[in-house]
Amino acid sequence: MHRFLLFSLFFIGLVGCSEKRYHHERVLVDLDTVPKVLHEVYEWQDEKNASFKDGALSPLRPKERKSFESLSFFEPDSTFMVTAVFEEVFDAEPFEMPTTANTSTKEVLYGRLYFELKGQPFTLEVYRAYKPEDDYVFLPFRDDSNGVSTYGGGRYLDLRYPLGDSVLIDFNKAYNPYCAYNPKYACAIVPAVNTLDVEVMAGEMKFPLTLK
Repeated sequence: MHRFLLFSLFFIGLVGCSEKRYHHERVLVDLDTVPKVLHEVYEWQDEKNASFKDGALSPLRPKERKSFESLSFFEPDSTFMVTAVFEEVFDAEPFEMPTTANTSTKEVLYGRLYFELKGQPFTLEVYRAYKPEDDYVFLPFRDDSNGVSTYGGGRYLDLRYPLGDSVLIDFNKAYNPYCAYNPKYACAIVPAVNTLDVEVMAGEMKFPLTLK
């Protein structure tokens, strides 16, 4: 039996010198024609869209949620699924990670991920809450697509504690912090050390947020 999912492509057209227009195209995807390794990504996209339509879960303000149809995603690409070597950092001192609201959260450096992407070696730090209440591992990052096709402040990835020696990083599941959708949210600012000198054309794209 065929399974279908909807996902959205995000196109940026330049008008005149600098005006940008945002066009959302809802595309019907037949999962039977898609490599199996990418099925989970399409399902993740579908779940994200469902949560953004849900008034109890969505970060969108009522005026944006009323006309919301789909988030904008890059087309899933297996080249952005990389295996990293994880090295845990022991006895790291907690530190204050600043947020977009001039507040901070207390975090601890959990370890570092070493991997290759597009033929280049990279390192990303991963963090845990100082006094964790769940198994959440925080992986924020910036890349050369920020401010162009993706949110200017960088994006996040979710991992689960504990991490093993080998970790799959799926940039197709990179998502925007809630402050990209609603200015009332305070979002952790990506540490400078987690900047990738490459365009990560995978995951969520930027959202045309109206600040008024």
